[in-house]
This record gives sequence, structure tokens and C-alpha cells, in this order.
Amino acid sequence: MNNSTSYWLKKGIHNGMPIALGYLAVSFTLGIAAKNAGLTALQAALASITCHASAGEFAGFTLIAALAAYTEIAVMELIINARYFLMSCALSQKLDNKMPFFHRLIMGLFVTDEIFGLTVSVPEKLNPAYMYGMVLVASPAWVLGTYFGVLFGNILPANIVSALSVGLYGMFIAIVIPVAKRKKSVLSVAIFAAILSLMFKYVLTMVSSGFAIIISGAGASALGAMLFKDEEGAEEE
Repeated sequence: MNNSTSYWLKKGIHNGMPIALGYLAVSFTLGIAAKNAGLTALQAALASITCHASAGEFAGFTLIAALAAYTEIAVMELIINARYFLMSCALSQKLDNKMPFFHRLIMGLFVTDEIFGLTVSVPEKLNPAYMYGMVLVASPAWVLGTYFGVLFGNILPANIVSALSVGLYGMFIAIVIPVAKRKKSVLSVAIFAAILSLMFKYVLTMVSSGFAIIISGAGASALGAMLFKDEEGAEEE
């Protein structure tokens, strides 16, 4: 496997293009929410620069529109985005022990569901250039989508805007399916997580969506680690 920085940077840019297209659609809808909350295009873009999370931003814009206190917004963002703690912990296992702190800090800022899905699936130690390549194309798309959503969002029909965001779900499927076809453990964990998510959706409805994601992800991962620890150990040998 080629471990050069230029190779992984190009690979990251290539794999980041579908993410960028999905981000444009999703962040466009966020721009509409930001405009309804009274934010300008520049203010919304700054929010997307500092918060790469659709659920977190949407919740923030909703609370801003409701004139919520800063503390309320901070607590809500902490709860909704807490799943990134789990992703960062998992991703840290892919990093070389000698990797400088500034790399870890920058990579932590840009951990998103889609970027995490691709970076954590790298079979060997992660070269930070791979993540940086994805960020180079995906992050500007996220910010620009929010910016133009404020400016032009209300011009497009609502059904068209909703249809654009469907592509992001296709990207999640494209990330999970190839690995799940090769590894029974990954397929089983995905099924466990789906079952837990459905349980929270239709049975334990009192649990917030943010906590439901955290519990489903952590629970499915823990169950997979217990059931398939021998399989994972064999792969590392």
C-alpha cells in the first residue's frame, strides 16, 4: 500500500467529492433554517465553519429563533453532538502513536459521520492527508451550501430541497455496504444499531434523538466487540 502523503491527499480529494455534493444539498436546507432564525448569510456561513454537524446546527438555529439563552444552546449542542466523542475515540485507534498533537486537533474538528465512515475503514494506520483531502472539498461545500441557502433557499420549492438531501443517505449506504459484505462483524453491528434505533423510534420515544444515536452506536459496538472479538483478533494477526 502506498503511504506517501501525495497519494493519500489525492485519494481523499477523490473520495471527498461525493461527500461534498451531499453536503451542498443538506447545508442548503440549513441555510433556509438560518434565514428563518434571522441570521444573515455571513453569520450562517460562520456557524457552518465552526460546527460541521447538520443536527447540531439545525438545533442551534431553532433555539436562536426561539430566543434561547446561551447556556441552553450550549447544553443542547453538547448532547446532540456527543456522538462525535465516540467517533473520535474510535478514530484515535487508527492513528500512529507518534502523530503530533496538532494533527489530532485539526482532525478532531472535522470529524463528521461521513468522513469518519471513510477514514475508519482504512485497513492500516490512517495518514492524516487522507482526511485533509476530504476536508478540502467537503468543508467548503458545507459552508457555501449554508451561505447560498440563506440567499436563495426560499426560491426553490420545498419538495425539491427535500429531495436533494436524499443523496446523503445513499452515501451512507455506499460506505457501509462494501465493508459489511466482507466482514460479518460489521454487518451484525449495523443490524444491531438499526434494531436499537427502531426501538428508540417507536418504543422508547421519550429518549431524545441525540441520546438515541449515542446509545444505539455504543450498544451495537459493545455487543459486536463481545461477539466477534475472536474474528477481529484473527484479522490483526
